[in-house]
Amino acid sequence: MGTIKINSAAKDFNLKDQDGTEIRLSSLKGKKILLSFHPLAWTKVCGEQMKALETNLARFEELNAVALGMSVDTVPSKKAWAKELGIKNTKLLSDFWPHGKVAGLYGIFREKEGFSERANIIIDENGKVVFLKVYPIAQLPDLEEIMKVLID
Repeated sequence: MGTIKINSAAKDFNLKDQDGTEIRLSSLKGKKILLSFHPLAWTKVCGEQMKALETNLARFEELNAVALGMSVDTVPSKKAWAKELGIKNTKLLSDFWPHGKVAGLYGIFREKEGFSERANIIIDENGKVVFLKVYPIAQLPDLEEIMKVLID
């Protein structure tokens, strides 16, 4: 299991979104990136967390930022869940196989449970980690806190 520290280089990865499109982190260089990890799809708090990303899409774009929802769920599950939640533009990435690899790279994979922590990680335009916060599993992250970091 890796660990990631503030001001360290973000660990590159390649994952598929809910439509099966490959997203490589390094291809987003030049933008701020929010990696919004949620434990599992189809749960209430996780749904609210992902819907908040979609609702605030225009704000992210104004800040030259991309929000990526991340969990260990499969691509087909993510696709069905995105449809259920009404998410059309936010990329929901599948960290399914190797199971939880990206969460592990960032030090937030819960081996015992088999899913990630609920966490937000912000990467700046140069690929450096500038913010990392792990939340209690049952707590919805405060998106305004994230917006303040993105503005600074």
